[in-house]
Amino acid sequence: MVIPTAASDAITRDLNMPNSELELLSAVELAGLIRSRQVSPVEVMRRTLARVERLNPKLNAIVTLQAEEALCAAAKAEEALLRGECWGPLHGVPFHVKDNLFVAGSRTTFGSKFSATNVTAEDCPAVERLRKAGMILIGRTNTPEQGWKGVTDNRVFGTTRNPWNTALTPGGSSGGAAAAVAAGLGPVGVGTDGGGSLRIPAAFCGVFGFKASFGRIPNWPGSGGAMLRHIGTITRTVTDMAATLDAMAGPDARDMLSLPATGEQYAAQLDCSIRGKRIAYSPNFGYAGVQPEVAAICQRAAHRFAEAGASVEEISLNWRDPYDTWSVFFFGTAAAAFEKKLPTQSDLLDPGLRRVVEQGLKLRGVDFANALAARHEFWEQVRRVYERFDLLVSPTLPVPPFAVGQDDADPLNGEKLGPLQWTRFTYPFNLTGQPAASVPAGWTQARLPVGLQIIGNRSADLLVLQAARAFELIQPWQDKWPRL
Repeated sequence: MVIPTAASDAITRDLNMPNSELELLSAVELAGLIRSRQVSPVEVMRRTLARVERLNPKLNAIVTLQAEEALCAAAKAEEALLRGECWGPLHGVPFHVKDNLFVAGSRTTFGSKFSATNVTAEDCPAVERLRKAGMILIGRTNTPEQGWKGVTDNRVFGTTRNPWNTALTPGGSSGGAAAAVAAGLGPVGVGTDGGGSLRIPAAFCGVFGFKASFGRIPNWPGSGGAMLRHIGTITRTVTDMAATLDAMAGPDARDMLSLPATGEQYAAQLDCSIRGKRIAYSPNFGYAGVQPEVAAICQRAAHRFAEAGASVEEISLNWRDPYDTWSVFFFGTAAAAFEKKLPTQSDLLDPGLRRVVEQGLKLRGVDFANALAARHEFWEQVRRVYERFDLLVSPTLPVPPFAVGQDDADPLNGEKLGPLQWTRFTYPFNLTGQPAASVPAGWTQARLPVGLQIIGNRSADLLVLQAARAFELIQPWQDKWPRL
């Protein structure tokens, strides 16, 4: 590996910072130090890659490392600085991308043996825009095959592990991204969320995950699964999330469902007070069981919004679990992706995904029509909450992280649940397209993270981020690091 040195030595020789801290800074902090020439992009990249080399073998979070390319890009970023040029607000900051999103010239496997040697030719809009903001790609993070489950393992790259306890799952399907961010292997991970895939691993790894309103960040290439899919990032801080959303949000002609620009500046408006906002806390949505320690942690965390001047009211909901509706779309699109391959190549599929595909192939057109009607009926239940309240808060998940090797959490109270139905707090808001975030609510006695979900009304992305920021100031989490 060729590592540029001369220019970086010129920039960093007067830096007064302990060497052990540089790679643990947030994206916004790194960007500020780089712009002011207190830190070299090359040194940041060196240190990040060194940490990846040391810790990733314990986690298997980053599955394709692009070290040479990243160091070359960092050298160019440094040369640009020395010429007085800045590529964007996140100039020189490392990021990684889930292995189900298009990255130009990159091996993109979707965690599947069917595409184990696939190389994509173009960047998807989110990656393209983060590069324009000055960020430097370091590699790809692990995902279950086609993102089908809420844990992260596949038959191409194997199992990703939770930094807080490597015997446990980091969640999924953006589990590689969350594990990497939680362990300090880059401050920003790009992922996707079709039923909770940003929020689930954020909750299990003690970091911040946010899916903006459906269409806020463009989806491309399009697919049947894109009717539920949100693209977003996992970060350690809310400030980093706002900065990346500023870079990624906005319409794109390739995505006919992408939303028009709002003019909102998420980072600039992040610290506006939530004083006077009305927050509803639901412990169960009326249908979801929750492990008692998780329930207690989330209840305490929800009431802390009162310290920011908001009013918090615990409410009783009688929603119907929308799993049967959501699963028609989720399983149906999985079936469409593999229908032609199943008769002769089913042995290449993850066994759990094969069962989902077989279930999806039984669906009829009328099932999709009925699911569309049920989707609207469910929104009628949800929207009524926002007639009285500005935000809805709930547990992100009903359980703490569980053992690797399981596709689903153990059922609570003897319930019989379908695949992914244990994620009963997250998939409802892929049906409605609302913005939703998971913030670290606290830690169990076993030092495992628990997430609190903040759900905004349609298009209220900024308010969700402002509430998350208020909570971050009341109960900081960004300085909690796993003992790897």
